[in-house]
Amino acid sequence: SVPRCYLNKQLATVRVLKGDPAELSCTVSKDNVTGAWFKDGLKLTSMDGVIFEKKGLVHKLIINKAEDIHAGKYRFEGGDAKTEASIFVEDPPQVDKVLLKNLTSVPMVAKAGEGVKLRIPFEGRWPIRAAWLKDRMELGDDTRIRVDKTDTCTTLSISSCDRRDCGDYKVRLKNDSGVLEINLKLVVIDKPQPPAGPIKIVESSANNITIQWKPPKDDGGKPVQRYIVERQQVGRNDWETLGETTRSCTSFTTSKVEEEMSYYFRVRAMNVEGVSDALESGEVKAAGKASPGAPDPPKIISASRDTITISWKAPCKSGASQIMGYIVQKRKKGTVTWLPVTNVPVKDKKLKVTSLKKGIQYEFRVAAVNAAGTGQPSDPSEPAFAQDPTKSPGQVQDLKVSSSDSTSVTLTWNKPEVQDGKDVKGYEVEMKPCNSLSWTKCFTLPAESTSCRVQGLEAGEKLFLRVRALGDSGPGEALELEACTGAAPMVSPRLLIDDTMKRFLVIKAGNPIRVKIPFEGSPEPVVTWLKDGLPLPSRAAVSTEDGSTQLLLRAAEFSDSGTYTVELGDGLGKRETFSFQVQITDIPQPPGAIWLEENVPNTVTVTWDPSASEQWEKNLYYTVLKRESQKGPWHVLGDLIYNNKFTFTRVVPGRDYYFRVVAKNDLGASDPSETVQPWRIWKKKAEYRVKAQKYRGVNQNQPPRFLVPLKSHVVVTGSECHMSCAVGGHPPPKITWYKDSRDLSRDPNYFCTNDFGVCSLVVLGVTKQDEGEYMVEASNEVGRAFSKAFLAIKGNS
Repeated sequence: SVPRCYLNKQLATVRVLKGDPAELSCTVSKDNVTGAWFKDGLKLTSMDGVIFEKKGLVHKLIINKAEDIHAGKYRFEGGDAKTEASIFVEDPPQVDKVLLKNLTSVPMVAKAGEGVKLRIPFEGRWPIRAAWLKDRMELGDDTRIRVDKTDTCTTLSISSCDRRDCGDYKVRLKNDSGVLEINLKLVVIDKPQPPAGPIKIVESSANNITIQWKPPKDDGGKPVQRYIVERQQVGRNDWETLGETTRSCTSFTTSKVEEEMSYYFRVRAMNVEGVSDALESGEVKAAGKASPGAPDPPKIISASRDTITISWKAPCKSGASQIMGYIVQKRKKGTVTWLPVTNVPVKDKKLKVTSLKKGIQYEFRVAAVNAAGTGQPSDPSEPAFAQDPTKSPGQVQDLKVSSSDSTSVTLTWNKPEVQDGKDVKGYEVEMKPCNSLSWTKCFTLPAESTSCRVQGLEAGEKLFLRVRALGDSGPGEALELEACTGAAPMVSPRLLIDDTMKRFLVIKAGNPIRVKIPFEGSPEPVVTWLKDGLPLPSRAAVSTEDGSTQLLLRAAEFSDSGTYTVELGDGLGKRETFSFQVQITDIPQPPGAIWLEENVPNTVTVTWDPSASEQWEKNLYYTVLKRESQKGPWHVLGDLIYNNKFTFTRVVPGRDYYFRVVAKNDLGASDPSETVQPWRIWKKKAEYRVKAQKYRGVNQNQPPRFLVPLKSHVVVTGSECHMSCAVGGHPPPKITWYKDSRDLSRDPNYFCTNDFGVCSLVVLGVTKQDEGEYMVEASNEVGRAFSKAFLAIKGNS
């Protein structure tokens, strides 16, 4: 017998972009097989743009440039071999590349109050759904904004734009072949807002008034160039321009003031687009002339048998004018009357008072003088004797360290010898670390004390200590020695964790993370912090002191979630650790745009772009709500939804529906994402049925045949079109609808039914694109049958 021809390689389904080449190929087992190609059941002898090629065992169908007419089901037959596959011609939305580059690379700039129109022409298989989004919310028509769409372009119009319209826009074009998203940026420039207030009065004197303000919160999209300062005298109507400042200077001083006169001030910001509204101050009163305040009491610098030298500081309040000098007065201690020391004010702040009586105690006071007069006098100085200075006490004797431990040193000494008949009044103890040049006072002790304990030292610390005697004439010469604390006892590092320390922390994003852990150990252990076994991020701050260590992150971010570990080490290999979990969470961000589709008759499938919070929130879920009017109450359709899709099955045709989606977690619910336009399923018109004839016979298998063929229709744009036919055959034929040779099985714009042989195609909302030749194919295992009709569209005028 002759060997049969079989397939070595079958045809494979191909998806190709419109305009690109496509190829179907198969391999048979015999070289002498000629073969034939079929498309949608019809044999192909020739077809525009299609080449049939045979090379040895390989048979190819080559399309140089795929068009809509090339889409369909292809079959190759050769000898006993048969194989089928489909070519799907995809035609996603497209925008001219040069236009697309211009739109996305350069922001569109408009002036406030102007109209803005963004028009984007597109190509692709109809129908194309166009949506404009700003901040991930779909834009709808309102009093200022209008979104228009034709079959070839979409336009966003803003009648009078303002600064609110600045931002990132997205145009989403979608059809059954794909989605194209275009990102645009709109910049609206305007005059600046008023400077930020309130106006602060920095200085108000008899000669000057200084005001201060803050830059405007919104500069109008153009930098502020300068500020204009104006003034109005209280009781008058006119404003006087005082001057201008540069944009970096937000303060102004005017000397054009009158004493005790009240004014209003106002400031305007200016950029290239214009001058802002004014920021006005409250009433500001210029001060009158005022005398200076009282200085601090004078200090005694030195004394002799008939002189005492004093000094003082200028008063904190100098009055309304500059200080010209000081009046100095004296009195004997115990008397009331103050006597002037000089006849004219002293310009310096130091004076040697002469012609004093030896052995008498004196007190001194000073008063500042300016243009307004003499100010209040100071309090009296400490009393001082007019006498020659006495000798200071001598050095203390036998200074030594009597005892010490790891944190303290105890000193003892003996009194110095009394000189010039003056007794010791007390002692002063000072210390200095080995690596320091300055001495620090530790104690001032009474004359009866000849020992002291210096505490708060480090273990093994070396330092210098010195003691000096104090007398009426001042401190004596110091005696110093070197001391050293003892070694600290060894204490193993240990974290002091109690029941109040939590091992799992939930922190809201933006709040601080602050964890403080006490510990002990001697010598001081080494503290190490880790996150998920790695070093902490650079934003984290760790402070370790006084037996505790603290982790601080001032504003928690979602990336801060994880396991944190604090580790103590003594440098000898002994370690102790403590770990705790941190979870950063927040109220979810709203879901993205909502899409509605009728995949199954009389249902609506709600899909939405996920909330950005899905990236960090494990317990995020969604709630879907609906209402049947723009102002009616919302009703929950589904809750605890953990994907981005929900199907509502109880849709009533002819009724409008609005949908809302909310993201939720344990902290609360996000702002809602809502549909702007209502959703409606149109009521179906009545359909007729033709009862198929029954045939009797021994062999029940019959090829398909049309009992009632398709009829051509002429309909008005926007109306519905019902195309029907009746088909017989056994087994019941499979029905496939085509328009201009394109399979309509998966096109959501067409609604197909088959009720016991009565086959209908419903076209909702007919447009000019629906015009053309329609064909219905009936096929079973016995054969195929076809019926064709033409749909013509006329305008509704």
